[in-house]
Amino acid sequence: MKSPNIASAKELAANIRNRDISCVELLSYFLDRIDRFNPSLNAVVVDIRDRALEEARRLDAEVAAGTLRGALHGVPMTIKESFNITGCATTWGNPAWKDNIAASDAEAVRRMKSIGVNLHGKTNVPLSLADFQSYNEIYGTTNNPYALDRTPGGSSGGSAVALAAGLTGIEAGSDIGGSIRNPSHFCGIFGHKPTWNLLSMRGHSGPGDVRTNTDISVIGPMARSAHDLEVALKALAGPDDIMARGYSLNLPEFGDRDVSSLRVAVWSDDLQCPVSADVRKRVEAVGQALSDRGARVDVSARPAFDAGNSHDAYQMLLQSTMASRLPEPLYQALLDQAAKYDPNDQSEAARVFRQQTARFRDWAGANETRQQLRWAWHEFFERYDVLIAPVSPTAAFPQDQRNFSQRTLHVDNLELPYFQQVFWAGLTGVALLPSTVIPTGLDDNGLPIGVQIVGPEYGDLITIQLAQRLEDDGFRFVPPPAFGA
Repeated sequence: MKSPNIASAKELAANIRNRDISCVELLSYFLDRIDRFNPSLNAVVVDIRDRALEEARRLDAEVAAGTLRGALHGVPMTIKESFNITGCATTWGNPAWKDNIAASDAEAVRRMKSIGVNLHGKTNVPLSLADFQSYNEIYGTTNNPYALDRTPGGSSGGSAVALAAGLTGIEAGSDIGGSIRNPSHFCGIFGHKPTWNLLSMRGHSGPGDVRTNTDISVIGPMARSAHDLEVALKALAGPDDIMARGYSLNLPEFGDRDVSSLRVAVWSDDLQCPVSADVRKRVEAVGQALSDRGARVDVSARPAFDAGNSHDAYQMLLQSTMASRLPEPLYQALLDQAAKYDPNDQSEAARVFRQQTARFRDWAGANETRQQLRWAWHEFFERYDVLIAPVSPTAAFPQDQRNFSQRTLHVDNLELPYFQQVFWAGLTGVALLPSTVIPTGLDDNGLPIGVQIVGPEYGDLITIQLAQRLEDDGFRFVPPPAFGA
């Protein structure tokens, strides 16, 4: 039996079905690793082991009776702190919400429980889920298991660390600006950012907020194997109770197609957000691996739009959506600050404040641009099956908790504004596209580098199943040496 800390959730479930290990024993294994390793990582910040142990005993009784709940019966799971679990605090890292206790499970929690997972904790996030790092005043700082002085990414940083360090069997995060993709890349795991509105966000929310799918934002699975992504996506996807009156789910699949049939575009770098030589080489390596399997690979193919215009529209939609989450006093402060700038001031700071406090008319203009981008991508994906692209310009960077305005990102010999790194998430996120992150191994500093496989809207299973083929070819999870045993 493969060591559980590196096994996939599907493998763990098979071990339980075959009675190689009990649900209680498997949960106890992960709890022991949390006790040993979490003090230095600070990934799991809400511990509900007592109720999980009770649930594990019930799950074992069901195994004995031959009545399994689903594909992941008995697999221990943690989940991002921003999802509601009955009786647990949901704070989004915001001290003002530290006493917000959820009265019911998020829809994603309910659906994952329906296939048998056993929730045993929640994982750390940045304040308001708004950073490429994961720290806050309530729970402190989460560290990257490949180098403790580096960020694990954000905002699903705790989720990625819990998987990479072997503290859990499967995870789920959320993504509006790369918050699934960025931590997956920084921590060497698989992650999937779904097509917008494919998965219900109900219960991924702050106090008193139902939180249906807000603009751009999605929830999605994270795992040590692309095969787990498919199991979780199929459990999580589909219409909610209202939509189910008239909608049903019928996602296309890659199936048993040969890789040689693929038409692959590779977008390995861009002047809007240059990437490091190491990142560029990994994107090209994935393209080459597909070419070696017979796929037709085009390194110059691009959709018919200007990447700068796309990023401008994304920034307007992103900033206004993120600001809408803020408590009223903080939002009022944004209004006050925005009013100080001359309307003709085109500095970065002035533009961001205007985007955060945009009039609906301005938002609607950006939304119209977005619809044009969606159609441009649609036409692009009639000619190509997938796009291979970077997740972020660099591997995990050193922790930096200074004011945002003081931070920069070092990309080889370039120094970029800190938030410029969101370009690669926004390039496809603004158009609501699905993206699967695969690990490509460790760089010379022992840090993981991931690459995203992007597909057309509702091509989620195509990108995930292609990731499975690439995983089988060697693009797989490599455990952090300090936490491998």
